[in-house]
Formats: sequence, structure tokens, C-alpha cells
Amino acid sequence: MNPSDKPQALADLAAMYRIRLLEEKITELRKQQIIQGSVHLCVGQEALYVGARGALTSEDRVFCTYRGHGWAMACGVPAEGILAELLGRETGVCQGRGGSAMFSAADHGFYGENSIVGAGAPIACGAALSARVKQEPRVVLTAFGDGAMNQGGIHEAMNFAAYLDLPVLFVCENNTYAELTPIADTVRDPELYKRAAAYGMPGERIDGNALAAVRACVARHASRAREGHGPALIEMMTQRLVGHYYGDMQGYRPKGELTEAKRHEPIARLRAGLGAQGVSVAELDAVEVGARGHTGGGAGAARAAPLAPAASVKRHLYA
Repeated sequence: MNPSDKPQALADLAAMYRIRLLEEKITELRKQQIIQGSVHLCVGQEALYVGARGALTSEDRVFCTYRGHGWAMACGVPAEGILAELLGRETGVCQGRGGSAMFSAADHGFYGENSIVGAGAPIACGAALSARVKQEPRVVLTAFGDGAMNQGGIHEAMNFAAYLDLPVLFVCENNTYAELTPIADTVRDPELYKRAAAYGMPGERIDGNALAAVRACVARHASRAREGHGPALIEMMTQRLVGHYYGDMQGYRPKGELTEAKRHEPIARLRAGLGAQGVSVAELDAVEVGARGHTGGGAGAARAAPLAPAASVKRHLYA
């Protein structure tokens, strides 16, 4: 390993640990029913978020699906703001109104989640069109799952972006399951990136658990989009190590699949790679300890914050 690469690799490891530990804390709070409602976790997919966001600029924008805690953290949203939001606290990023599946944090370039499958993609096209009109060199990334690739809104968004050469990166988080159904059982060709050709834009499939590969791929397509050459579809292969939602018993998984997935998950892979290149176990453990402090401190502050006042429930509503 080039010594100059080590600080970046350790920073990437810390960022992935923060996401992983946040999701574990959310699981704990949901189990205790301190967090209410539907929760979709991204354990095992952390390299997608850290790698992709690391390839973008602070002026770029991210739109995602309801499995968005990892994207939010990668955009710089602190654990305290996310946890307070999920806990319905006044200090949440949306003052306790968005919950797990619909919060946003525009100050961090995170334009939020969407509980309608695939609906973030057309909205992202609007943001990209705005950048075009304002002549701003901005790229918009929109992320969705493999199941969403069969939604009409995704098709319309890709067609619209390709026709107008909009600076949009369509990122498919392919964890191989459309909710509880293997994606291969719902389409004739499960290599989803190939669909890009029908829209006249580049398509690429990569290992979504290889953080460096994710960063390089997104950087390449972002540069192309920023120069006015239009959108791209990037299919990132990964596996979630938890259910589709909190409470999912995962009875649909083949025996041994999770065990095998844990051998290839991104945090274990990066730790092993750094260890093989001479980074000590103590140094790697220190990265995890620092991430635990961030999450633990954020959770404590979030739980201590006041609940969002019921009297303000209609504030910020528009019809």
C-alpha cells in the first residue's frame, strides 16, 4: 500500500463503521419500541454510500430510496440528527416529521428518501434540469434497489435524462432481492445494467462491496456527466446482511447464503486488506472505537432531546 493511501483507507473504514454502528443502534432502539414504525436497514451495503459520495463534490446532490440512513451519513449528516429524527425529537433533521423513511437534510446535499419505490429518480431529473438551466456544474445521484428497476418511473426518468443529456447518475443497489423475492425470478435478464443501452447511455456493473472500485466508477461517470455527456446507469452488486425491513425473518434465503455474504461484506474486506498491508489490529480497532463514540454520543443526545410538539404537526405541510 502506498503510504499516502493509508489515511484515506482508514477514513473510509471509519465512515463505514459509523454507518454500520448507526444501523445497529437503530435496530436496538426499534427492538425496544423506542423507535416506532417501519425501518429498512443497510447493513452490509456501506461501501456503496461511502465510495459513491466520496467521488462527488460538496455541490452535488443525492436522492435515494427508503433505505437511506447510509446515504445520509455518507453525505455528512451526523448520527445525532438522524437518530433524533427517527425518535421523533425536535432536534431531528426534519424536526421529527420525516421518520426513518422520509427524512432529508438539504444542508448536506442529501435531498432525501422516498417511500414510493423508484420515485426519487424523476425528482433527481428535476434537480439535474435545474442545474442545467442555472448553468451549475452539478451532478445528481439517484439510488434505488434492483426491484425498482421494474418501476415505470425509473424508465421514464432514464429516458428523460438520456434524451436531454442531464447530469444524472442512476445507481442501482442490487442486493439481489426485490423485497423478499430474488430479482432473478422476476426478470428475464438479471444483469440490469444492460438496460442502459436501450436509453443510449453507458451502463456498468461493479462489485459494490469494493469501496475503491465504487469510488473510481462513480468518479469516472460523474466527470463525464459534468462535462455535458449525459447520464449513466451503475449497477452495484452487494448483499444486505439483515432483512428487507426490521422484523423480516428472511425465510426466503437459501441455507448458507448469509454466512457466505458475511465473508465478502465491505468492512471485513477493507479490514483484511489493510491488515495484509501492515496496518496493526490495534490501529484498526481504534477506528471502530472512534466510530462507536460518534454513534453512542449521538444516541445519548438524541434521546435527551425534547419530543417534537404535537401542536406543530401541521407546520410545513402543503396541499
